[in-house]
Amino acid sequence: MKVAFIMGSDSDFPIVEKGLKVLKDFGVDVDVRVISAHRTPFQALEFASNAEANGYELIIGAAGKAAHLPGVLAGCTTLPVIGLPIKSTELDGMDALLSIVQMPPGVPVATVGINGAENAALLAVQILSVKYEVLRNKFKEYKVQMAEKIAVKNKNLNEKIKGMGTHL
Repeated sequence: MKVAFIMGSDSDFPIVEKGLKVLKDFGVDVDVRVISAHRTPFQALEFASNAEANGYELIIGAAGKAAHLPGVLAGCTTLPVIGLPIKSTELDGMDALLSIVQMPPGVPVATVGINGAENAALLAVQILSVKYEVLRNKFKEYKVQMAEKIAVKNKNLNEKIKGMGTHL
């Protein structure tokens, strides 16, 4: 289980780091790199073209502003690519989101929400879980734990409301 987490700039790392934690918690091997679709296009081409031969099974591309990185990577490989739009100061990440999600036919990029690194990592886990039963079981347990946390929050809220009496 090997995933590449590629970001267009090292300034994206504070967001990417959240996804890395998720992947590591699930036991997925992750390689992190800075490769720019615009400043190092030949490196992006080489990386994506050789990703499968280098043992990667999925690529997550994180980029802001014009955010062409996930699309360039997807155009150069048959591996699944997940696009992670990064919020920039100019357009609050909408530019990146639209750049990633509006791919031409034949070059799909699964896209998560702006700064949604955790969801990008979880989607990677779900995709890999088709092949790896251990990931599928860990993801099922993750969902159970998530539901249990919500149940506790619901219980606590209802107790708080009961404590307020009839003032509502």
